[in-house]
Amino acid sequence: MSNFSTLRRRVLGDSSSEPSRAPSPNFTQKDGEPVTLISASKLQKLSKNRSKRRQWLVFGLGGLFGIVLAAFFAQQNDVLNLEGLMDINLDSLLDAIPAGIVRDAKDITRHERETVNYDSFSVGLHLQSQGVKARHPVIMIPGVISTGLESWGTEEMSRQYFRKRLWGSWSMMRALVLDKASWKKHIMLDKLTGLDPPGIKLRAAQGFDAADFFITGYWIWSKILENLATLGYDPTNAFTAAYDWRLSCDKLELRDHYFTRLKAHIETGVLTSGEKVVLVSHSMGSQVLFYFLHWVEAEGHGGGGPKWVETFVDSWINISGSMLGALKGYPAVLSGEMKDTAQLNAFAVYGLEKFLAKHERVELFRATPGASSLLPMGGDAVWGNKTFAPDDQANQTVSYGTFINFKESNSSQSPANLTVDESHVYLMDHSDIWYRDQVKRTYSYGVAHTKAEVEKNAKDPRKWMNPLETRLPLAPHLKIYCFYGVGKPTERSYWYREDRDPISKINVTIDTSLTTGEIDHGVIMGEGDGTVPLLSNGYMCAKGWRIKRYNPAGVEIKVYEMPHEPDRISPRGGPNTGDHVDILGRASLNDLILRVAGGKGHHIEENYVSKIREYSEKVRIYEDA
Repeated sequence: MSNFSTLRRRVLGDSSSEPSRAPSPNFTQKDGEPVTLISASKLQKLSKNRSKRRQWLVFGLGGLFGIVLAAFFAQQNDVLNLEGLMDINLDSLLDAIPAGIVRDAKDITRHERETVNYDSFSVGLHLQSQGVKARHPVIMIPGVISTGLESWGTEEMSRQYFRKRLWGSWSMMRALVLDKASWKKHIMLDKLTGLDPPGIKLRAAQGFDAADFFITGYWIWSKILENLATLGYDPTNAFTAAYDWRLSCDKLELRDHYFTRLKAHIETGVLTSGEKVVLVSHSMGSQVLFYFLHWVEAEGHGGGGPKWVETFVDSWINISGSMLGALKGYPAVLSGEMKDTAQLNAFAVYGLEKFLAKHERVELFRATPGASSLLPMGGDAVWGNKTFAPDDQANQTVSYGTFINFKESNSSQSPANLTVDESHVYLMDHSDIWYRDQVKRTYSYGVAHTKAEVEKNAKDPRKWMNPLETRLPLAPHLKIYCFYGVGKPTERSYWYREDRDPISKINVTIDTSLTTGEIDHGVIMGEGDGTVPLLSNGYMCAKGWRIKRYNPAGVEIKVYEMPHEPDRISPRGGPNTGDHVDILGRASLNDLILRVAGGKGHHIEENYVSKIREYSEKVRIYEDA
């Protein structure tokens, strides 16, 4: 792989020692004057130069990158011999690229690095100038994509990967392409125990490095860490509680003692600072944290007692929390698909199928029990019935309530159109026994309609991840902040057909031939942040936790929605993105997090830009009679 490193150094300059960062946004003071660390004229000139040069760079290097990507997605001898590609003399290939393009590539990189170095910490510096400083210890619970998994196995098959990340690094990509069978063995858990297969040992990477970047250059939490540091945060008062997202919550504690260690970190933070902690969770991390809030107080589990959360936790910042699941999780475990695969062109689908076929993706998703926590919760009461859904639009031809639709309904494989409740039954009926048993003993996706049901569920760990079956802690001084993006099309329902391919190992597949009206290659989009639907992000915050049985102590809930307003020239959406992952670098989100951590959260006012309150009133969950 040294040839690839050589190419990177010669084209982009030797900058491997510094992480790649997208610029953070500028802020405006109350008097309207911009707080900038680089002149506006310089930025304008930089933008124009970058735009022209980037066109030439893309044109000149596109062919090279196309060859590399084609090789990654092709079998040996189909297009290229992959091992032969590794032996290509990239120095000679680079010499064939016009010198002007190479020079411009280096120039663009230098200008972007200068902009980053000037601007990366601007959110924190702005608040620092207003007197905001570190107050509460901060503990971060990342989501699925955020946590790297590294191998600690010492058996012969694992030695080559020792201390290398098989999820969340370029080592993952290399292993997946060159040694797919071994990579799958390491990533998939034992189908019966839900724990490590014999001879395999993968563990979550720890520390800030576990979640700041997914792969080199693709930041996750790094923006938040940079800005927290400007207020005075460091490893003594901030901590990343990384976890193995493949495991169900009960197995997280059984194997890794994750919740015991999280409890200890929180108690230590309070002991050393004299202040309650602020918990910051993202995506699936919000579900894991909600489970913890039950576990930590429960007798026979955390044993903290009914006042533990009130004693140790000041605030919970819930960022893009998939509190009611993510609808795209369903087709992932049913047929190994989602919009990202359904809308690929024919050549890309061919490459993907050669690389990781649908049945392999199904097996992979099902053999990571943590992923099943993302199946939709609340059933038809939240997501709608055959004729109605709370978020239906006036001009829709088909209600969102029919979650799985079949153009031809003529067999047990393709029955009548299905609601979310019916889809769950269908999935269980068409799954292997090991997967069906795993889901039933681990999760519950229903609704508790009475206070008595809620109180009973407090003793059932299967319910602890579902906010519609359990309550918030009895912590009247706890504050919950729900920050999430809106306005980015998000998967809401699907059209399926029987898979009649004689060599296929799955029964049904998304009907990618169907594109009409609001249906795009078999997928119907709704509202959300691009990954999690609006009802999942927003219902509990806007309405659910305002129902007394779910929040008997009257915990204060604040909602701050952020519209998706991406920067067209930024591949990550820029400072105003509302994307599910990229929002972690959003300027206003970083500002809000720092204010809560600095003890200024009470100044935050709610901000609604979607129709979530209107939709929430149509959800068929009500106060006790």
